[in-house]
Amino acid sequence: MDQLSRPGLTISQVAAATGVSATTLRAWESRHGFPVVARERGRHRRYAAGAVDDVRRVLALRADGLTLDAAIGRVRAAVHPTDRTVFAAVRRLHPELPVQTLTKRTLLALSHAIENECCARASSPHLYAGFQRHRFLDSSASRWRELARTAEVAVVAATGVGDADRRTSLQVVEIPEDSPLAREWSVVCHAPDHSAALAAWELPGQEGVADGRRRFEAVWSLDPAVVADAAVAAHRLLGGLGVADVPAPPPARLPDARESAAWGLAASVLLRALAEVDTAH
Repeated sequence: MDQLSRPGLTISQVAAATGVSATTLRAWESRHGFPVVARERGRHRRYAAGAVDDVRRVLALRADGLTLDAAIGRVRAAVHPTDRTVFAAVRRLHPELPVQTLTKRTLLALSHAIENECCARASSPHLYAGFQRHRFLDSSASRWRELARTAEVAVVAATGVGDADRRTSLQVVEIPEDSPLAREWSVVCHAPDHSAALAAWELPGQEGVADGRRRFEAVWSLDPAVVADAAVAAHRLLGGLGVADVPAPPPARLPDARESAAWGLAASVLLRALAEVDTAH
């Protein structure tokens, strides 16, 4: 096991992995309570492995022009203990996004559009997807093997994953049957030149409903800041299920207000169009 994948990193290990001196890390802890530190007996600092990714994200956001306070605040906000799904994290961080009720058939069309565009345009993307159950992942496995060929990271998750799946070129992780992630459908493509994210959760009480007609509440976005937050949530949530040696997604280029408004309008218009298609069917 890689040293950084074990819990309980020392301050010198975090400093070596991030290039931030131990003195600076102590100053951040004193002034900002970041990165979060636990104390062993004897008062020695110990950090979780995720602290390395958190510090690196702060450095990248600082290079993007954010103040230290703003960068630390953004990294802290990206993952919350109450976030049990990507959908929950995106809704908490971006409550302004429209939520639409869509059928599984429409979600599949939107998912395929995101996957195809990502394959055509994105350079070394970080890809994450939640397929609910293994049979849904199995039907898309060939598409995702192709996506993984040019991806920096490609992680997919479902319930009922067998050992054979773990030997493919994809990082495939098992979702426990009782996990909230088993009710989620998600696709995240995060890259410097292309970003798109879709997260949806299945509404309860649909036993006996045909698969294509199952209804989900969905959010999606092309805004790099939103997609970066979705990627961080997916990385942390799927990492908790056993992803090995997968680098954390990089922070997004921060869009200006006009760009964010345009992406928000595009998502809203398309969701309304998809809702009309759902109604027509």
